[in-house]
Amino acid sequence: MKKKWGVRPAILDRFWASELAVMPTLAVVVGLGAGLGTIAFIWLIHFFKALFFGEGAQVAPALGAAYVIFLPAIGGLLVGPIVHYIAPEAKGHGVPEVMLAVATRGGRIRPIVVLAKTVCSAITIGSGGSVGREGPIVQIGAAIGSNVGQFLKVNERRLITLVAAGAAAGIAATFNAPIAGVMFAIEVILAELAIRAFGTVVVAAVTASVISRAVLGDSPAFSVPPHAMTHAWELALYLGLGVTAAFGALLYMKSIYLFEDLFATLRINGSLKPAVGGVLVGVLGYFLPQIFGTGFETITLTLTGVMSLVLLLLLVPAKILATSLSIGSGASGGVFAPALFVGAVLGAAYGKIAEAVFPSLGSVSGAYAMVGMAAVFAGAARAPMTAIMILFEMTQDYHMILPLMFATVVSTLLAHRFEPESIYTLKLKRRGIDVRARRDENLMRAILVEEAMTPATELVTMDPATPI
Repeated sequence: MKKKWGVRPAILDRFWASELAVMPTLAVVVGLGAGLGTIAFIWLIHFFKALFFGEGAQVAPALGAAYVIFLPAIGGLLVGPIVHYIAPEAKGHGVPEVMLAVATRGGRIRPIVVLAKTVCSAITIGSGGSVGREGPIVQIGAAIGSNVGQFLKVNERRLITLVAAGAAAGIAATFNAPIAGVMFAIEVILAELAIRAFGTVVVAAVTASVISRAVLGDSPAFSVPPHAMTHAWELALYLGLGVTAAFGALLYMKSIYLFEDLFATLRINGSLKPAVGGVLVGVLGYFLPQIFGTGFETITLTLTGVMSLVLLLLLVPAKILATSLSIGSGASGGVFAPALFVGAVLGAAYGKIAEAVFPSLGSVSGAYAMVGMAAVFAGAARAPMTAIMILFEMTQDYHMILPLMFATVVSTLLAHRFEPESIYTLKLKRRGIDVRARRDENLMRAILVEEAMTPATELVTMDPATPI
């Protein structure tokens, strides 16, 4: 009997000691959790959207169409106390908090973050807040990975890998884009290509995609007509779009943190600030309802080229302002989808102007909208590979890969020239935390003398007068 029970610990010891065995296994667990979490999160968003915009009109019929003004404020009243008193990590767009956990806490994220971020972001988006669902699902997936690792008491290196795997799985599931999920984890969360972590991240992203596709379907995020570059010299126009997107990304970044500073100066209880921002978003959305929520429907319209130039030009500053009010006031949601929205409407407007100036070119504004999405996001997040891959996977259109790559890299380099920090690292830098410095610092600068020296008790000493 003793022999029978003695075999199990030996097998488990060999399993836990094998990187090739334990990390892919844990990646599947994290991928399953992130995939199911994404499905629950998306369903919850649909529930709150139907509750606020469907049932909301029946609660106060005297208001007529003006009832939408108050919906984001009500959402803010519900979200504010949770992020202020229970889970401050759920405030804002989530990705910087994951980066902070990796850089300073060895990947440790509190379990409450999963529930708080899911509920708060779903309420914010469902009530019309101008935020995205991708930042929250990154934080939710990362928190799932972190808590799986903490429960099993893995070491810090493995824990950080599981955090990155959870983030990749979240992106993969919500966008149906496993490659982009992997790229996001490498470019943004880890900021390096670690071969040992790569396999774990890939397995988690694939697992989450399989779960998501089984429930939500296997269609691309956006159904668009096929686009193609008609002339080689059209790359010059895409160069101009890359430059335009870079300044659009910088304006987007600066506006968010400007309003964050403005709301910080308001002398009211922090739990009420999301409601204040919500009222202002509601007023803006009353006139331009396209700015409510993630805006995926509007993005689809820009890709088909059916929106007017005047409306496109109005939506660029309107979406930036609405997102700045939502995020700056302390609501819960991501900046990923709004960046895609800004890029789509900016690119479509640029394309409309290009059509008017060069009518013989034969290009359509939808092609520029597609490239603009990637270029603005890359300029803001400094993640060009993620931007390129996510647009390719979301549209399943390979014909635009050359202008997509060109404009995205131009936007990234130009934006970095004027602002070295990304939209994610800037939030941490403003708090005095430089995650890049921690990654780049010399090893000998990062450890203490007592950690490097050999203790005197371990040395064999001899008297100088001892003969050989």
